[in-house]
Amino acid sequence: MSDSGKHFVRFDMLLPPEMAEKAAQAGIKKVQIDTFSMLLMSILAGIFIAMASNFYTAVLTKSGSIPFGIAKLLGGLAFCMGLILVVVAGAELFTGNNLIVMAVLSRKVGKRWLFKNWLVVFVGNLIGSILYALMVWGSGQDTLAGGSLGKLAIGIAEAKCEIPFWQAFFRGVLCNALVCLAIWMCFSSQSTTDRVMAILFPITAFVACGFEHCVANMYFISIGLFLKAGGAEVGENLTWLNFFWKNLLPVTLGNIVGGAGLVGFVFWMIYKRRGREPKYRDQMP
Repeated sequence: MSDSGKHFVRFDMLLPPEMAEKAAQAGIKKVQIDTFSMLLMSILAGIFIAMASNFYTAVLTKSGSIPFGIAKLLGGLAFCMGLILVVVAGAELFTGNNLIVMAVLSRKVGKRWLFKNWLVVFVGNLIGSILYALMVWGSGQDTLAGGSLGKLAIGIAEAKCEIPFWQAFFRGVLCNALVCLAIWMCFSSQSTTDRVMAILFPITAFVACGFEHCVANMYFISIGLFLKAGGAEVGENLTWLNFFWKNLLPVTLGNIVGGAGLVGFVFWMIYKRRGREPKYRDQMP
């Protein structure tokens, strides 16, 4: 608002110091959402990411004749739909909410509220992902392309349950560093188009590089387990125990380190720590 009291629209992007303040304010708003609404919004986010994971599987079905990198690029572009839906439609995603740590470090949010948000949102994301996987299983989608789509879904689930613990952890770190960088850049955005463009490349990159996202894996592995329950032939490693212990646990821990640590903490140290207000552009001597 100008000095005369008239409203104006700002079209230029926010700069990083402004983005840091906006991220901290967003963290405050997120923890203030009532528990029921937070749960519903997180279920929606789980469904949105599951939709994108399903889209990814469909895009890569029978892609064997396409070079590996190109196929992964196409799959990554398809998967971007998930975070675009979360950001634009409005939902609560565990991996993105790792940035609430910036509000905690700025002493604007208590740790108890951070952990409550993470717990409720994680559970809601899990519920949404499994609900969507159940609907996909009930739809008979696995029979498409002569059953190739179902075979690929099972193959993805099996592969994720076979990743060694520390590999899964570090793939989770790298994944959520990219996811939270996408969210971070969204804080500079002034339009829906800006947000979509900010999301596009980091999310495509993490998918194409084979990194691990805990909420996406809630769908990828659960759909494989439902297909197994329906009589599909699967490897012995694809079990609910391995889903939670060998994949979801290390990937979730890695996602927290990558999102809250490598992105949230680092940007807080640069722009928000006590007594630190970096000079920027027009403030430079």
